[in-house]
Amino acid sequence: MVVPRQKRKMIGELLVEGGVITTEQLDKALAEQRRRGGRIGEVLKSLEYVSEKTMIEFIGRQMGIPHTDLSSVSIDPSLVKIIPETMARRHQVVPLYQEGRDLTVAMVDPLNVFAIDDIRRLTHCEILPTVATEREVLRAIDRYYSMTESMEEVVRGIDDQKAVEEERPGTLEMMAEETPVVKLVNMIILQGVRERSSDIHVEPDADALRIRYRVDGLLREVMSPPKHLHAGLTSRLKIQAGLDIAEKRVSQDGRFQMMVSGRSLDIRLSTLPTIFGEKIVMRILDKTTGLVPLEDLGISAEQLPRFKQWIHRPYGFILVTGPTGSGKTTTLYSALNVINSIQKNIITIEDPVEYQIRLINQVQVNPKAGVTFAGGLRSIVRQDPDIIMVGEIRDRETANIAIQAALTGHLVFSTLHTNDAAGAVARLVEMEIEPFLIASSLVGVVGQRLVRKVCSRCRITYPSTPELLEDLGLPGDQAVEFVRGQGCNDCRETGYAGRAGIFELMPMTEGIRRLVVGKASSAEIRQQAIREGMRTLREEGLRKALSGVTSVEEVLQVTLEEGE
Repeated sequence: MVVPRQKRKMIGELLVEGGVITTEQLDKALAEQRRRGGRIGEVLKSLEYVSEKTMIEFIGRQMGIPHTDLSSVSIDPSLVKIIPETMARRHQVVPLYQEGRDLTVAMVDPLNVFAIDDIRRLTHCEILPTVATEREVLRAIDRYYSMTESMEEVVRGIDDQKAVEEERPGTLEMMAEETPVVKLVNMIILQGVRERSSDIHVEPDADALRIRYRVDGLLREVMSPPKHLHAGLTSRLKIQAGLDIAEKRVSQDGRFQMMVSGRSLDIRLSTLPTIFGEKIVMRILDKTTGLVPLEDLGISAEQLPRFKQWIHRPYGFILVTGPTGSGKTTTLYSALNVINSIQKNIITIEDPVEYQIRLINQVQVNPKAGVTFAGGLRSIVRQDPDIIMVGEIRDRETANIAIQAALTGHLVFSTLHTNDAAGAVARLVEMEIEPFLIASSLVGVVGQRLVRKVCSRCRITYPSTPELLEDLGLPGDQAVEFVRGQGCNDCRETGYAGRAGIFELMPMTEGIRRLVVGKASSAEIRQQAIREGMRTLREEGLRKALSGVTSVEEVLQVTLEEGE
Protein backbone atom coordinates (compact mmCIF):
# COMPACT_ATOMS: atom_id res chain seq x y z
CA MET A 1 0.00 0.00 0.00
CA VAL A 2 1.14 3.58 -0.66
CA VAL A 3 2.19 5.53 2.38
CA PRO A 4 -0.45 8.33 2.71
CA ARG A 5 0.86 11.88 2.33
CA GLN A 6 -0.49 12.94 5.72
CA LYS A 7 1.70 10.38 7.49
CA ARG A 8 4.98 12.23 7.18
CA LYS A 9 5.95 11.51 10.76
CA MET A 10 9.34 9.92 11.19
CA ILE A 11 9.77 6.40 12.52
CA GLY A 12 11.04 7.68 15.90
CA GLU A 13 7.89 9.70 16.54
CA LEU A 14 5.68 6.79 15.55
CA LEU A 15 7.55 4.45 17.90
CA VAL A 16 6.98 6.91 20.75
CA GLU A 17 3.29 7.18 19.91
CA GLY A 18 3.05 3.40 19.78
CA GLY A 19 4.65 3.04 23.21
CA VAL A 20 7.65 1.12 21.87
CA ILE A 21 10.19 3.70 23.11
CA THR A 22 10.02 6.71 25.43
CA THR A 23 10.46 10.35 24.53
CA GLU A 24 13.70 10.40 26.52
CA GLN A 25 15.04 7.47 24.51
CA LEU A 26 14.13 9.18 21.25
CA ASP A 27 15.86 12.39 22.35
CA LYS A 28 19.03 10.47 23.21
CA ALA A 29 18.86 8.65 19.87
CA LEU A 30 18.43 11.92 17.97
CA ALA A 31 21.42 13.42 19.78
CA GLU A 32 23.46 10.34 18.90
CA GLN A 33 22.28 10.57 15.29
CA ARG A 34 23.45 14.20 15.09
CA ARG A 35 26.81 13.16 16.48
CA ARG A 36 27.55 10.20 14.22
CA GLY A 37 25.00 10.38 11.38
CA GLY A 38 22.98 7.49 9.97
CA ARG A 39 19.30 6.62 10.00
CA ILE A 40 17.37 6.99 13.24
CA GLY A 41 16.18 3.39 13.04
CA GLU A 42 19.78 2.17 12.97
CA VAL A 43 20.68 4.41 15.92
CA LEU A 44 17.74 3.10 17.95
CA LYS A 45 18.81 -0.47 17.24
CA SER A 46 22.46 0.23 18.09
CA LEU A 47 21.37 1.74 21.43
CA GLU A 48 19.30 -1.43 21.97
CA TYR A 49 16.11 0.61 22.46
CA VAL A 50 14.37 -1.49 19.84
CA SER A 51 15.18 -4.67 17.93
CA GLU A 52 14.80 -5.11 14.18
CA LYS A 53 12.10 -7.73 14.78
CA THR A 54 10.15 -5.32 17.01
CA MET A 55 10.53 -2.57 14.42
CA ILE A 56 9.17 -4.78 11.63
CA GLU A 57 6.26 -6.02 13.78
CA PHE A 58 5.40 -2.44 14.77
CA ILE A 59 5.44 -1.19 11.18
CA GLY A 60 3.25 -4.08 10.09
CA ARG A 61 0.77 -3.62 12.95
CA GLN A 62 0.58 0.16 13.08
CA MET A 63 1.05 1.11 9.45
CA GLY A 64 -0.33 -1.90 7.63
CA ILE A 65 2.91 -2.38 5.69
CA PRO A 66 3.60 -6.10 5.13
CA HIS A 67 6.88 -7.87 5.85
CA THR A 68 8.64 -9.66 2.98
CA ASP A 69 11.04 -12.54 3.62
CA LEU A 70 13.51 -11.96 0.79
CA SER A 71 15.07 -15.40 1.21
CA SER A 72 11.85 -16.90 -0.18
CA VAL A 73 11.40 -14.40 -3.04
CA SER A 74 12.89 -14.84 -6.50
CA ILE A 75 13.50 -11.45 -8.14
CA ASP A 76 13.52 -11.05 -11.91
CA PRO A 77 17.10 -9.92 -12.71
CA SER A 78 15.80 -7.62 -15.45
CA LEU A 79 13.66 -5.73 -12.91
CA VAL A 80 16.64 -4.49 -10.91
CA LYS A 81 17.53 -2.21 -13.83
CA ILE A 82 14.54 -0.01 -12.95
CA ILE A 83 16.36 1.29 -9.83
CA PRO A 84 20.11 2.07 -10.15
CA GLU A 85 22.42 0.31 -7.73
CA THR A 86 23.57 3.60 -6.18
CA MET A 87 19.99 4.52 -5.31
CA ALA A 88 19.21 0.99 -4.11
CA ARG A 89 22.15 1.12 -1.70
CA ARG A 90 21.50 4.70 -0.58
CA HIS A 91 17.85 4.04 0.30
CA GLN A 92 18.35 0.30 1.09
CA VAL A 93 15.61 -0.77 -1.28
CA VAL A 94 15.12 -3.69 -3.70
CA PRO A 95 12.44 -3.87 -6.45
CA LEU A 96 10.33 -7.03 -6.13
CA TYR A 97 7.76 -7.01 -8.93
CA GLN A 98 5.81 -4.66 -11.16
CA GLU A 99 2.17 -4.76 -12.22
CA GLY A 100 1.32 -2.00 -14.63
CA ARG A 101 2.19 1.31 -12.93
CA ASP A 102 2.53 -0.28 -9.46
CA LEU A 103 6.06 -1.15 -8.34
CA THR A 104 6.41 -3.21 -5.16
CA VAL A 105 9.70 -2.70 -3.35
CA ALA A 106 11.27 -4.11 -0.18
CA MET A 107 12.71 -1.45 2.11
CA VAL A 108 14.55 -1.41 5.42
CA ASP A 109 12.66 1.78 6.29
CA PRO A 110 9.33 1.84 4.39
CA LEU A 111 8.34 5.05 6.23
CA ASN A 112 11.13 6.99 4.54
CA VAL A 113 8.91 9.15 2.34
CA PHE A 114 11.91 10.95 0.84
CA ALA A 115 13.23 7.64 -0.51
CA ILE A 116 9.80 6.72 -1.83
CA ASP A 117 9.50 10.10 -3.55
CA ASP A 118 12.96 9.65 -5.15
CA ILE A 119 12.02 6.23 -6.51
CA ARG A 120 8.60 7.47 -7.70
CA ARG A 121 10.17 10.36 -9.64
CA LEU A 122 12.76 8.09 -11.23
CA THR A 123 10.46 5.20 -12.20
CA HIS A 124 7.21 7.11 -12.80
CA CYS A 125 5.49 4.34 -10.85
CA GLU A 126 3.34 4.21 -7.75
CA ILE A 127 5.53 2.69 -5.03
CA LEU A 128 4.09 -0.07 -2.84
CA PRO A 129 6.57 -0.59 0.01
CA THR A 130 7.08 -3.72 2.07
CA VAL A 131 9.51 -4.02 4.98
CA ALA A 132 12.51 -6.38 5.08
CA THR A 133 15.54 -6.75 7.33
CA GLU A 134 18.69 -4.83 6.51
CA ARG A 135 20.67 -8.04 6.17
CA GLU A 136 18.23 -9.42 3.60
CA VAL A 137 18.06 -6.19 1.58
CA LEU A 138 21.86 -5.77 1.41
CA ARG A 139 22.32 -9.41 0.47
CA ALA A 140 19.72 -9.05 -2.30
CA ILE A 141 21.46 -5.91 -3.62
CA ASP A 142 24.81 -7.72 -3.64
CA ARG A 143 23.27 -10.69 -5.42
CA TYR A 144 21.14 -9.08 -8.09
CA TYR A 145 23.08 -5.97 -9.01
CA SER A 146 26.73 -6.97 -9.05
CA MET A 147 27.15 -8.58 -12.43
CA THR A 148 24.38 -7.09 -14.56
CA GLU A 149 25.59 -3.52 -15.03
CA SER A 150 29.26 -4.51 -15.43
CA MET A 151 28.49 -7.08 -18.12
CA GLU A 152 26.44 -4.65 -20.17
CA GLU A 153 29.11 -1.97 -19.84
CA VAL A 154 31.85 -4.33 -21.00
CA VAL A 155 29.83 -5.56 -23.96
CA ARG A 156 29.14 -1.94 -24.97
CA GLY A 157 32.68 -0.78 -24.26
CA ILE A 158 34.66 -3.33 -26.23
CA ASP A 159 34.40 -3.43 -29.98
CA ASP A 160 33.84 -6.97 -31.28
CA GLN A 161 36.14 -6.45 -34.20
CA LYS A 162 39.05 -5.31 -32.04
CA ALA A 163 38.59 -8.34 -29.79
CA VAL A 164 39.04 -10.76 -32.68
CA GLU A 165 42.11 -9.01 -34.09
CA GLU A 166 45.42 -10.82 -34.23
CA GLU A 167 46.43 -11.09 -30.58
CA ARG A 168 49.70 -9.20 -30.64
CA PRO A 169 51.19 -8.44 -27.19
CA GLY A 170 50.69 -4.70 -27.66
CA THR A 171 47.03 -5.21 -28.57
CA LEU A 172 46.48 -7.48 -25.60
CA GLU A 173 48.06 -5.00 -23.21
CA MET A 174 45.80 -2.22 -24.47
CA MET A 175 42.72 -4.43 -24.16
CA ALA A 176 43.69 -5.46 -20.64
CA GLU A 177 43.94 -1.85 -19.51
CA GLU A 178 40.59 -0.76 -20.97
CA THR A 179 38.27 0.45 -18.23
CA PRO A 180 35.37 -1.97 -19.01
CA VAL A 181 37.69 -4.99 -18.84
CA VAL A 182 39.20 -3.78 -15.57
CA LYS A 183 35.73 -3.32 -14.12
CA LEU A 184 34.62 -6.79 -15.25
CA VAL A 185 37.65 -8.43 -13.64
CA ASN A 186 37.06 -6.54 -10.40
CA MET A 187 33.37 -7.44 -10.35
CA ILE A 188 34.05 -11.13 -11.01
CA ILE A 189 36.41 -11.22 -8.02
CA LEU A 190 34.14 -9.05 -5.86
CA GLN A 191 31.13 -11.25 -6.52
CA GLY A 192 33.23 -14.34 -5.83
CA VAL A 193 34.16 -12.93 -2.42
CA ARG A 194 30.53 -12.05 -1.69
CA GLU A 195 29.45 -15.58 -2.64
CA ARG A 196 32.07 -17.07 -0.23
CA SER A 197 33.78 -18.87 -3.12
CA SER A 198 37.16 -20.48 -2.58
CA ASP A 199 38.02 -20.65 -6.31
CA ILE A 200 36.99 -18.77 -9.45
CA HIS A 201 37.19 -20.56 -12.81
CA VAL A 202 37.38 -18.67 -16.14
CA GLU A 203 36.82 -21.30 -18.82
CA PRO A 204 36.72 -20.86 -22.61
CA ASP A 205 34.62 -23.23 -24.71
CA ALA A 206 34.10 -23.54 -28.47
CA ASP A 207 31.66 -20.63 -28.66
CA ALA A 208 31.22 -19.46 -25.05
CA LEU A 209 33.05 -18.27 -21.95
CA ARG A 210 32.03 -19.55 -18.52
CA ILE A 211 32.65 -18.07 -15.10
CA ARG A 212 32.20 -20.61 -12.31
CA TYR A 213 32.55 -20.27 -8.53
CA ARG A 214 33.40 -23.06 -6.12
CA VAL A 215 31.24 -22.56 -3.04
CA ASP A 216 31.19 -25.08 -0.18
CA GLY A 217 33.18 -27.50 -2.33
CA LEU A 218 30.91 -27.49 -5.41
CA LEU A 219 31.27 -25.57 -8.67
CA ARG A 220 28.37 -23.65 -10.21
CA GLU A 221 28.16 -21.36 -13.22
CA VAL A 222 27.37 -17.74 -12.38
CA MET A 223 27.72 -15.97 -15.71
CA SER A 224 28.60 -16.51 -19.36
CA PRO A 225 30.20 -13.42 -20.97
CA PRO A 226 30.57 -13.25 -24.76
CA LYS A 227 33.47 -15.33 -26.03
CA HIS A 228 35.20 -12.31 -27.59
CA LEU A 229 35.91 -10.94 -24.09
CA HIS A 230 38.18 -13.88 -23.29
CA ALA A 231 41.43 -12.35 -24.61
CA GLY A 232 41.05 -9.08 -22.71
CA LEU A 233 39.89 -10.81 -19.53
CA THR A 234 42.77 -13.31 -19.39
CA SER A 235 45.34 -10.67 -20.31
CA ARG A 236 44.17 -8.38 -17.53
CA LEU A 237 44.39 -11.19 -14.97
CA LYS A 238 47.83 -12.30 -16.18
CA ILE A 239 49.17 -8.74 -16.00
CA GLN A 240 47.89 -8.45 -12.41
CA ALA A 241 49.64 -11.71 -11.53
CA GLY A 242 52.89 -10.68 -13.21
CA LEU A 243 52.69 -13.34 -15.93
CA ASP A 244 53.76 -13.25 -19.59
CA ILE A 245 50.62 -12.40 -21.58
CA ALA A 246 52.25 -13.42 -24.88
CA GLU A 247 52.97 -16.96 -23.65
CA LYS A 248 49.89 -19.14 -24.18
CA ARG A 249 51.42 -22.55 -24.82
CA VAL A 250 52.54 -23.44 -21.30
CA SER A 251 50.95 -23.22 -17.86
CA GLN A 252 51.90 -20.29 -15.65
CA ASP A 253 51.42 -19.57 -11.96
CA GLY A 254 51.33 -16.20 -10.23
CA ARG A 255 49.64 -14.24 -7.50
CA PHE A 256 48.40 -10.75 -6.70
CA GLN A 257 46.70 -8.91 -3.87
CA MET A 258 43.46 -6.95 -3.78
CA MET A 259 41.54 -4.97 -1.18
CA VAL A 260 37.82 -5.80 -1.16
CA SER A 261 35.54 -4.07 1.33
CA GLY A 262 38.50 -3.37 3.60
CA ARG A 263 39.72 -6.99 3.44
CA SER A 264 43.13 -7.94 2.09
CA LEU A 265 42.85 -10.81 -0.39
CA ASP A 266 45.74 -12.91 -1.64
CA ILE A 267 44.76 -14.38 -5.03
CA ARG A 268 46.76 -17.27 -6.48
CA LEU A 269 46.33 -17.59 -10.22
CA SER A 270 47.03 -20.56 -12.48
CA THR A 271 46.70 -20.76 -16.27
CA LEU A 272 46.21 -23.87 -18.39
CA PRO A 273 46.38 -23.97 -22.21
CA THR A 274 43.32 -25.76 -23.64
CA ILE A 275 42.17 -26.32 -27.24
CA PHE A 276 39.78 -23.35 -26.89
CA GLY A 277 42.19 -20.94 -25.19
CA GLU A 278 43.68 -20.38 -21.75
CA LYS A 279 41.69 -21.51 -18.72
CA ILE A 280 42.33 -19.54 -15.53
CA VAL A 281 41.68 -20.60 -11.96
CA MET A 282 41.99 -18.16 -9.08
CA ARG A 283 42.25 -19.37 -5.46
CA ILE A 284 41.00 -16.70 -3.02
CA LEU A 285 42.73 -16.45 0.34
CA ASP A 286 41.34 -13.90 2.78
CA LYS A 287 44.35 -12.70 4.79
CA THR A 288 42.15 -10.77 7.21
CA THR A 289 40.20 -13.84 8.25
CA GLY A 290 41.32 -15.02 11.65
CA LEU A 291 42.46 -18.55 12.32
CA VAL A 292 39.70 -20.97 13.19
CA PRO A 293 39.83 -21.84 16.91
CA LEU A 294 40.58 -25.50 17.54
CA GLU A 295 37.22 -25.92 19.26
CA ASP A 296 35.38 -24.64 16.17
CA LEU A 297 36.89 -27.04 13.65
CA GLY A 298 34.22 -29.65 14.29
CA ILE A 299 36.28 -32.11 16.35
CA SER A 300 33.84 -33.78 18.73
CA ALA A 301 33.97 -33.14 22.47
CA GLU A 302 35.11 -36.74 23.03
CA GLN A 303 37.99 -36.48 20.53
CA LEU A 304 39.25 -32.97 21.32
CA PRO A 305 41.11 -33.82 24.59
CA ARG A 306 43.05 -36.56 22.79
CA PHE A 307 44.07 -34.25 19.96
CA LYS A 308 45.14 -31.55 22.42
CA GLN A 309 47.24 -34.16 24.23
CA TRP A 310 48.98 -35.04 20.96
CA ILE A 311 49.87 -31.45 20.01
CA HIS A 312 51.30 -30.70 23.47
CA ARG A 313 53.79 -33.57 23.28
CA PRO A 314 57.48 -32.55 23.27
CA TYR A 315 58.32 -34.66 20.19
CA GLY A 316 56.82 -37.02 17.64
CA PHE A 317 55.17 -37.05 14.22
CA ILE A 318 51.51 -36.01 13.75
CA LEU A 319 49.87 -36.46 10.34
CA VAL A 320 46.63 -34.98 9.01
CA THR A 321 45.17 -36.84 6.02
CA GLY A 322 42.40 -36.30 3.51
CA PRO A 323 41.84 -35.34 -0.11
CA THR A 324 42.57 -31.90 -1.55
CA GLY A 325 40.23 -29.27 -0.12
CA SER A 326 39.32 -31.19 3.03
CA GLY A 327 40.68 -28.55 5.44
CA LYS A 328 43.97 -30.19 6.45
CA THR A 329 46.00 -26.96 6.43
CA THR A 330 43.33 -25.18 8.48
CA THR A 331 43.60 -27.92 11.10
CA LEU A 332 47.39 -27.58 11.25
CA TYR A 333 47.20 -23.79 11.58
CA SER A 334 44.67 -24.10 14.41
CA ALA A 335 46.89 -26.60 16.21
CA LEU A 336 50.00 -24.44 15.82
CA ASN A 337 48.12 -21.41 17.10
CA VAL A 338 47.27 -23.30 20.32
CA ILE A 339 50.86 -24.26 21.10
CA ASN A 340 52.47 -21.06 19.80
CA SER A 341 54.47 -19.19 22.44
CA ILE A 342 57.55 -17.03 22.89
CA GLN A 343 59.35 -19.97 24.52
CA LYS A 344 59.15 -22.14 21.38
CA ASN A 345 60.87 -21.89 18.02
CA ILE A 346 58.23 -22.90 15.48
CA ILE A 347 59.18 -23.07 11.80
CA THR A 348 56.97 -24.04 8.86
CA ILE A 349 57.63 -24.75 5.20
CA GLU A 350 54.54 -24.36 3.05
CA ASP A 351 53.34 -24.14 -0.54
CA PRO A 352 51.96 -21.53 -0.30
CA VAL A 353 51.96 -19.70 3.04
CA GLU A 354 48.21 -19.18 3.39
CA TYR A 355 48.02 -17.35 6.73
CA GLN A 356 50.68 -15.41 8.57
CA ILE A 357 50.96 -16.27 12.26
CA ARG A 358 52.77 -14.09 14.77
CA LEU A 359 55.96 -15.59 16.31
CA ILE A 360 56.07 -18.41 13.74
CA ASN A 361 58.84 -18.48 11.11
CA GLN A 362 57.14 -19.38 7.85
CA VAL A 363 59.07 -20.43 4.74
CA GLN A 364 57.56 -20.35 1.25
CA VAL A 365 58.44 -23.18 -1.16
CA ASN A 366 60.09 -21.72 -4.28
CA PRO A 367 61.33 -24.40 -6.71
CA LYS A 368 62.77 -21.77 -9.11
CA ALA A 369 65.05 -20.58 -6.31
CA GLY A 370 65.83 -24.15 -5.23
CA VAL A 371 63.63 -24.07 -2.11
CA THR A 372 61.80 -27.42 -2.05
CA PHE A 373 60.08 -29.18 0.83
CA ALA A 374 63.05 -31.52 1.30
CA GLY A 375 65.71 -28.84 0.90
CA GLY A 376 63.87 -26.35 3.08
CA LEU A 377 63.29 -28.98 5.75
CA ARG A 378 67.00 -29.79 5.81
CA SER A 379 67.72 -26.12 6.51
CA ILE A 380 64.98 -25.91 9.14
CA VAL A 381 66.38 -28.73 11.29
CA ARG A 382 69.63 -26.75 11.57
CA GLN A 383 67.71 -23.74 12.97
CA ASP A 384 67.22 -25.17 16.46
CA PRO A 385 63.46 -25.71 16.05
CA ASP A 386 61.12 -27.04 18.72
CA ILE A 387 58.18 -27.56 16.37
CA ILE A 388 58.20 -28.05 12.59
CA MET A 389 55.28 -27.98 10.20
CA VAL A 390 55.75 -29.38 6.68
CA GLY A 391 52.92 -28.39 4.37
CA GLU A 392 52.83 -31.78 2.65
CA ILE A 393 54.82 -35.02 2.51
CA ARG A 394 55.30 -35.47 -1.23
CA ASP A 395 58.30 -37.76 -1.56
CA ARG A 396 60.57 -40.22 0.23
CA GLU A 397 63.26 -37.62 0.99
CA THR A 398 60.85 -35.24 2.72
CA ALA A 399 59.24 -38.11 4.66
CA ASN A 400 62.63 -39.39 5.85
CA ILE A 401 63.82 -35.99 7.07
CA ALA A 402 60.49 -35.35 8.85
CA ILE A 403 60.61 -38.72 10.63
CA GLN A 404 64.25 -38.30 11.62
CA ALA A 405 63.40 -34.87 13.05
CA ALA A 406 60.56 -36.42 15.06
CA LEU A 407 62.88 -39.14 16.38
CA THR A 408 65.51 -36.61 17.46
CA GLY A 409 63.32 -34.55 19.77
CA HIS A 410 61.16 -32.35 17.54
CA LEU A 411 57.38 -32.18 17.24
CA VAL A 412 56.60 -32.46 13.52
CA PHE A 413 53.26 -31.81 11.80
CA SER A 414 52.46 -32.59 8.18
CA THR A 415 49.74 -33.72 5.75
CA LEU A 416 49.23 -36.64 3.38
CA HIS A 417 46.67 -37.29 0.65
CA THR A 418 45.04 -40.54 1.76
CA ASN A 419 41.43 -41.67 2.08
CA ASP A 420 41.56 -42.33 5.81
CA ALA A 421 43.86 -42.27 8.83
CA ALA A 422 44.97 -45.88 8.47
CA GLY A 423 45.98 -45.28 4.85
CA ALA A 424 48.73 -42.89 6.00
CA VAL A 425 50.89 -45.77 7.20
CA ALA A 426 50.60 -47.59 3.88
CA ARG A 427 51.47 -44.42 1.99
CA LEU A 428 54.66 -43.96 4.04
CA VAL A 429 55.61 -47.59 3.42
CA GLU A 430 55.06 -47.02 -0.31
CA MET A 431 57.60 -44.19 -0.01
CA GLU A 432 60.06 -46.83 1.24
CA ILE A 433 60.10 -45.62 4.82
CA GLU A 434 61.07 -48.44 7.19
CA PRO A 435 58.00 -49.64 9.16
CA PHE A 436 59.90 -49.60 12.48
CA LEU A 437 60.71 -45.90 11.94
CA ILE A 438 57.03 -45.16 11.29
CA ALA A 439 55.99 -47.08 14.40
CA SER A 440 58.61 -45.32 16.54
CA SER A 441 57.94 -41.75 15.39
CA LEU A 442 54.22 -41.54 14.69
CA VAL A 443 52.09 -40.14 17.53
CA GLY A 444 48.79 -40.34 15.70
CA VAL A 445 46.96 -39.69 12.45
CA VAL A 446 43.96 -37.43 11.88
CA GLY A 447 41.65 -38.25 8.96
CA GLN A 448 39.23 -35.52 7.99
CA ARG A 449 36.56 -34.38 5.54
CA LEU A 450 34.35 -31.33 5.15
CA VAL A 451 30.57 -31.73 5.03
CA ARG A 452 28.16 -29.02 3.95
CA LYS A 453 25.93 -27.66 6.69
CA VAL A 454 22.18 -27.58 6.12
CA CYS A 455 20.94 -24.03 5.45
CA SER A 456 19.42 -22.59 8.62
CA ARG A 457 16.85 -20.60 6.63
CA CYS A 458 15.17 -23.46 4.76
CA ARG A 459 15.92 -26.51 6.90
CA ILE A 460 13.17 -29.00 7.64
CA THR A 461 13.14 -32.17 9.71
CA TYR A 462 11.78 -35.50 8.57
CA PRO A 463 11.46 -38.90 10.26
CA SER A 464 13.83 -41.64 9.24
CA THR A 465 12.64 -45.02 8.04
CA PRO A 466 13.71 -48.32 9.67
CA GLU A 467 15.29 -49.34 6.36
CA LEU A 468 17.49 -46.21 6.23
CA LEU A 469 18.57 -46.65 9.83
CA GLU A 470 19.56 -50.26 9.19
CA ASP A 471 21.51 -49.21 6.08
CA LEU A 472 23.36 -46.72 8.27
CA GLY A 473 24.13 -49.37 10.87
CA LEU A 474 21.75 -47.88 13.43
CA PRO A 475 18.98 -49.70 15.32
CA GLY A 476 15.91 -49.68 13.07
CA ASP A 477 13.36 -49.54 15.88
CA GLN A 478 14.23 -46.07 17.23
CA ALA A 479 12.53 -42.80 16.39
CA VAL A 480 15.10 -40.62 14.64
CA GLU A 481 14.69 -37.33 12.78
CA PHE A 482 17.12 -36.03 10.18
CA VAL A 483 17.33 -32.59 8.53
CA ARG A 484 17.54 -31.41 4.95
CA GLY A 485 17.40 -28.04 3.20
CA GLN A 486 14.51 -27.30 0.87
CA GLY A 487 16.46 -24.66 -1.04
CA CYS A 488 16.06 -20.88 -0.83
CA ASN A 489 17.64 -17.68 -2.10
CA ASP A 490 20.04 -17.60 0.84
CA CYS A 491 21.64 -20.91 -0.16
CA ARG A 492 21.12 -20.53 -3.91
CA GLU A 493 18.55 -23.34 -3.85
CA THR A 494 21.18 -25.87 -2.75
CA GLY A 495 19.83 -26.49 0.77
CA TYR A 496 23.33 -25.99 2.21
CA ALA A 497 25.31 -23.01 3.55
CA GLY A 498 28.80 -23.29 5.02
CA ARG A 499 30.83 -26.38 5.94
CA ALA A 500 31.98 -28.23 9.04
CA GLY A 501 34.72 -30.77 9.60
CA ILE A 502 34.37 -34.43 10.55
CA PHE A 503 37.40 -36.20 11.99
CA GLU A 504 38.72 -39.64 12.85
CA LEU A 505 41.68 -39.86 15.24
CA MET A 506 43.94 -42.92 15.11
CA PRO A 507 46.48 -42.98 17.97
CA MET A 508 49.62 -45.07 17.55
CA THR A 509 48.86 -47.67 20.21
CA GLU A 510 50.97 -50.73 21.00
CA GLY A 511 48.54 -52.93 19.06
CA ILE A 512 48.78 -50.75 15.97
CA ARG A 513 52.57 -50.45 16.31
CA ARG A 514 52.88 -54.24 16.16
CA LEU A 515 50.77 -54.32 13.00
CA VAL A 516 52.85 -51.56 11.39
CA VAL A 517 56.15 -53.30 12.15
CA GLY A 518 54.61 -56.52 10.81
CA LYS A 519 53.75 -54.73 7.55
CA ALA A 520 50.00 -55.25 7.99
CA SER A 521 47.57 -53.84 5.42
CA SER A 522 45.63 -50.60 5.85
CA ALA A 523 42.44 -52.61 6.34
CA GLU A 524 43.97 -54.58 9.22
CA ILE A 525 45.30 -51.40 10.87
CA ARG A 526 41.90 -49.75 10.46
CA GLN A 527 40.07 -52.67 12.04
CA GLN A 528 42.49 -52.71 14.98
CA ALA A 529 41.97 -48.96 15.50
CA ILE A 530 38.17 -49.45 15.48
CA ARG A 531 38.48 -52.29 17.99
CA GLU A 532 40.47 -49.93 20.21
CA GLY A 533 37.75 -47.27 20.06
CA MET A 534 38.44 -45.13 16.99
CA ARG A 535 35.27 -43.57 15.58
CA THR A 536 35.36 -43.55 11.79
CA LEU A 537 34.58 -40.64 9.49
CA ARG A 538 31.22 -42.25 8.67
CA GLU A 539 30.33 -42.54 12.36
CA GLU A 540 31.36 -38.95 13.07
CA GLY A 541 29.41 -37.76 10.06
CA LEU A 542 26.27 -39.59 11.20
CA ARG A 543 26.61 -37.99 14.62
CA LYS A 544 26.55 -34.58 12.92
CA ALA A 545 23.54 -35.63 10.85
CA LEU A 546 21.72 -36.80 13.99
CA SER A 547 22.48 -33.49 15.70
CA GLY A 548 21.05 -31.53 12.76
CA VAL A 549 24.31 -30.05 11.45
CA THR A 550 24.27 -31.78 8.06
CA SER A 551 22.15 -34.20 6.05
CA VAL A 552 22.47 -37.96 5.78
CA GLU A 553 22.91 -37.65 2.01
CA GLU A 554 25.90 -35.34 2.47
CA VAL A 555 27.55 -37.72 4.94
CA LEU A 556 27.08 -40.71 2.62
CA GLN A 557 28.53 -38.72 -0.27
CA VAL A 558 31.75 -37.56 1.41
CA THR A 559 32.56 -40.66 3.49
CA LEU A 560 33.33 -44.10 2.25
CA GLU A 561 32.95 -47.29 4.20
CA GLU A 562 34.95 -50.42 3.47
CA GLY A 563 33.43 -52.47 0.69
CA GLU A 564 31.51 -49.58 -0.92
